Amino acid sequence: MNQELVISELRAKAGEKKQGLINILDTKTQMPITIINGKNDGNTVLITAGVHGCEYPCIKTAIELAKEIDPQKVSGSIIIVHPVNTQGFIGRNAAIVPEDNKNILRVFPGDKNGTISEKIAYFITNELISKADFYFDIHGGDLHEDLVPHIYYPGMADSKVMEKSIKLAKHFNVEYFVKSNTTNGSYTSAAINKNIPSLLIERGSCGLCKDDDVKAYKKDMLNILSVLDILNYNKTDNDCTPKEIKEAKYLDSLSEGCWTCFVKAGESVKKGEKLGEITDYFGNVVDTYYADFDGVVLYNTVAFSVTKGSSLVAYGRI
Repeated sequence: MNQELVISELRAKAGEKKQGLINILDTKTQMPITIINGKNDGNTVLITAGVHGCEYPCIKTAIELAKEIDPQKVSGSIIIVHPVNTQGFIGRNAAIVPEDNKNILRVFPGDKNGTISEKIAYFITNELISKADFYFDIHGGDLHEDLVPHIYYPGMADSKVMEKSIKLAKHFNVEYFVKSNTTNGSYTSAAINKNIPSLLIERGSCGLCKDDDVKAYKKDMLNILSVLDILNYNKTDNDCTPKEIKEAKYLDSLSEGCWTCFVKAGESVKKGEKLGEITDYFGNVVDTYYADFDGVVLYNTVAFSVTKGSSLVAYGRI
């Protein structure tokens, strides 16, 4: 039988579910967490939602999963955070934590003596990821982003961890799974530093919380919990088989100004095709962006205003 699962002051015995707001280290910042300790032995899965506070479908998915999953039907344990970035969620701050203006996703594995974003990342790394056998960081299109559902796997991890992550990615009902070469993201840090198979999933767009996106997300997450033999759930077949993208290009703004995007998420692009342009406040073109190779658009910024260094378009070679 499962041992007691303990996260800070939350304690769940076998067959129990516990929920509460947990303080992040020595701060007053709180994070809503649900721990589900199954009746039977098994692996532990960590699910984090809302690292970016305006990516709503993943947050609603996590809240509903946390409420609906019965620990009596679980083998192993499930830890769910919903959302991670409560400050960004309440303040409607796209991508960042308002207190330090940092993106939590970019500061892993974190720093217990750092700013609030770094402390949150440190807490997730050392209090949550350290207890997990598998990790899923669920995301979606922020206020300014449109995207086609896709998944990132840790391309810089140990080969066995990477292979296990890819195998899991193929069970999701998304168009593409993408090799990520970053080393400081939530899922990549978990895979590289903790040797835990991990994925980052993207579903939803433009800060909308559509029922269809939430239903699709819940189906994916329940399916993967079934695949891992953690949840007694009748797995359903996917509508599509994800295609692998081993090379992706991420375009960031070279200057601030007014952005016009000429492509849409999910569209194919050709080498040399104009993807978008930035003008100044008088309509004069400042920067123009072209595709370096044939590929498919994974996500794009739909906002008219952009700052220097902000994300514009991502596309991948199939």
